[in-house]
Amino acid sequence: MAKSEEKETREDVVRFRKKITTLREEVGKVIVGNQGVVDGVIICMLAGSHALLEGVPGLGKTLLVKTMADAMSLAFSRIQFTPDMMPADILGTTVISDDGGKRDLVFRRGPIFANIVLADEINRATPKTQSALLEAMQEQRITVAKETYQLDKPFFVLATQNPLESEGTYPLPEAQLDRFFFKLHVPFPGREELHQILSRTTGTDNDKATSVLTKEEILQLQSLVREVPVAHHVQDYIVRLLQATHPQTSTFDVVKRFVKFGSSPRGAQAIMLGAKITALLDGRFAPSIEDVQKTALPALRHRVLLNFEGEAEGVVTDTVISTVLKSLPTTAK
Repeated sequence: MAKSEEKETREDVVRFRKKITTLREEVGKVIVGNQGVVDGVIICMLAGSHALLEGVPGLGKTLLVKTMADAMSLAFSRIQFTPDMMPADILGTTVISDDGGKRDLVFRRGPIFANIVLADEINRATPKTQSALLEAMQEQRITVAKETYQLDKPFFVLATQNPLESEGTYPLPEAQLDRFFFKLHVPFPGREELHQILSRTTGTDNDKATSVLTKEEILQLQSLVREVPVAHHVQDYIVRLLQATHPQTSTFDVVKRFVKFGSSPRGAQAIMLGAKITALLDGRFAPSIEDVQKTALPALRHRVLLNFEGEAEGVVTDTVISTVLKSLPTTAK
């Protein structure tokens, strides 16, 4: 790499970190704690993909998504999923329009036409309605009555779901889960965080994030992520990690015994892009194996499916993945 190119690369990384640091600080004005969850959502957006946030009601998942939209001056829409919701409530529908006595069929766009779509409590809707998001999440377009409509870029679906043990929930289909870049667990706040939440929300102050990133800047940051090179040994580690989640090719007893299906190739794609972004956030233009290990858990926990024995034994997917990460050699033998 020429000195001029190296200097330009360093400047790009510095600008990247500065913009994301500003975004983090702006979101922190509203959201208390949960920095890991905030960073996870930011990584998903920089990768041009979607995030699934799981936690009990009242932990600020919806507020986080709305705050992210405010901080990035993006078109925002919220869809509250309920058991009686239909796909047309999300995508839109064709209606009869009467214009001066002339009747015509007109497509009325649904809430999916936005830059950030909050799918709130997505697992309270039936699988038929959940599937309305599939084409939008994968192709960034929708098809209604044989007509295809392109969605504006950037486009993110940030979905929240209640734990599956909650009453009145429908598990997301595997194909739907696979479209989410990360699955992030939103923990219950600690004692000090609860004090901050009470102080912020029960007084007269009403903090709100202001815009610090434009649509064009977001697209530029996404483009920079794609330019980050990955060393062969790091990519090979990702490939071996993915293979280790499949009981047919894994050498780990915990996988062979408790896993039904390993991760799809989308899991490897998510790990690699996540590692690239993690490196950029740390001021580096090349990811390391440590970056891969940091992003593997949220990228794989919803893509590794347990078998009946694993579910009966109360095995947690995170435990399986963590076991593989601890024991998988960093270099191929």
